[in-house]
Amino acid sequence: MKQVSLKESEYAVKKGKIVRTKQMTKMEKLFEISLPNGEALDHEPGQFVMISIPGVGEAPISVSSSPTSKRSTFELVIRTAGMLTAALHKLDKGDVVGIRGPFGTGFPTQILEGNDLMFVAGGLGIVPLRSLINFVIDNRRDYGKVNILLGCKTPRDMLFGDEVKQWEQRLDVNFHCTVDKSDPAWKGNVGLITSLIPGVNLDSNRTFAVVVGPPIMYKFVIAELLKKKIPERQILLSLERHMKCGVGKCGHCQVGEYYCCQEGPVFTYEQIKGKHEAL
Repeated sequence: MKQVSLKESEYAVKKGKIVRTKQMTKMEKLFEISLPNGEALDHEPGQFVMISIPGVGEAPISVSSSPTSKRSTFELVIRTAGMLTAALHKLDKGDVVGIRGPFGTGFPTQILEGNDLMFVAGGLGIVPLRSLINFVIDNRRDYGKVNILLGCKTPRDMLFGDEVKQWEQRLDVNFHCTVDKSDPAWKGNVGLITSLIPGVNLDSNRTFAVVVGPPIMYKFVIAELLKKKIPERQILLSLERHMKCGVGKCGHCQVGEYYCCQEGPVFTYEQIKGKHEAL
């Protein structure tokens, strides 16, 4: 059998068959995808794939499902924002897309074991963070206290509503949610996600904070986490910056000496502190 080099495997496009779709909001759609012969994607929480439509284009998309869920399929949530994503939104069950990956450095699940965790998700940041949250829940005995902080623009923009309700009802998870703007049916907190952090009771020495959200959110969330005395090396961030190739060749995602598609997208705050391109 011919040995496939790493370079060849990085560029190899597999046929991904869409087995299920779900319109989650006006802008976001979930795709459940299978690879040929039931092959597992074999990803880590926090990694991404390159998804493509021949003749249209290719884009990096975070894997939203946990590797502890169905091994024969994986899930992506795609926001329509351009020509490729608009074309993807027109696809449905039975259609085929190109898949490369998984790529990047995911969340360090083994390092997190035995520690308390605080997840901070803003907006679409819940998509990649869901993979890690469900991984931790599926291996709940391996981790300490779990706090989940979720922020959305409006209640209508909340993703994974059914799962969010399950997280909220778990006795071994502390869940808090806030929206920027409420509606008449909303009974929860109203305000920025940073307003939730001061009320979290934690042991800073054994707490890892995992933050994913829009770029503007990071510096304000980090400031609140530092007030809680969480060490810089224990603040994890996902920086998905203009990734194009996924293999560290094009340079679009470079942050200082790092390539987000290779060394990232997951970094510690200690790694990227002071790098203007990062925050």
